[in-house]
Amino acid sequence: MTTPDPIDDVSIGGESIRLGQFLKFAGALDSGGTVKEAILDGYVSVNGEVDRRRGRQLQLGDIVSFSGRSVRVCA
Repeated sequence: MTTPDPIDDVSIGGESIRLGQFLKFAGALDSGGTVKEAILDGYVSVNGEVDRRRGRQLQLGDIVSFSGRSVRVCA
């Protein structure tokens, strides 16, 4: 039996944030170009589903996964 990967909580200080901004804010990626590429290439998932919209509005509780790391959007 495998244990699920841990989920880190990242506080955004508000109610929502765009996917591209969140990836940079959470430290998953460091530049806008890298974020855009990762999202468009299908390497980012939100709540278990690939999402290719950089401007997608994330809400509190959403879980973003990229490169083996999962991060939950928190207030």
